[in-house]
Amino acid sequence: MTWSLDARLLVRRIDAGFPSPAEEWRELELNVHELLVPRPASTFFFCVSGSSMKGAGIHDGDLLIVDRMLTAQHNSIIIALLDGKATVKRLQLRAGAIALKAEHPDYPLIKVTPRMAFQIWGVATYVVHPLTYAPQPWSLHP
Repeated sequence: MTWSLDARLLVRRIDAGFPSPAEEWRELELNVHELLVPRPASTFFFCVSGSSMKGAGIHDGDLLIVDRMLTAQHNSIIIALLDGKATVKRLQLRAGAIALKAEHPDYPLIKVTPRMAFQIWGVATYVVHPLTYAPQPWSLHP
């Protein structure tokens, strides 16, 4: 899939508290594709299914952008292959132990053992989701 989107970037932080005068803003060109996909050959898109990462702002139906070139660190959100099944979780590395943490209290911590086939497939870099409901072209839901 090839796509490019140029947009305008208003250079100024947006206050989430009290409004500020708009005359302090200036416009620049922004290529959204270059921002979200700095390494096209190693970047992949996934449609998220489920609610286990809701606490990290990753919701059912969201578009997850994943880079395979990045090295996962403690607390990275990763795509993991666990016994042949893909999952998105937060990587926990402590004292030589590996665990996959959901960001929802209804899902247990997964402790990776030597008997499990485990692979880090890639590191999540961005999540895209609408602020109002509208069917998304990447969605698995009708």
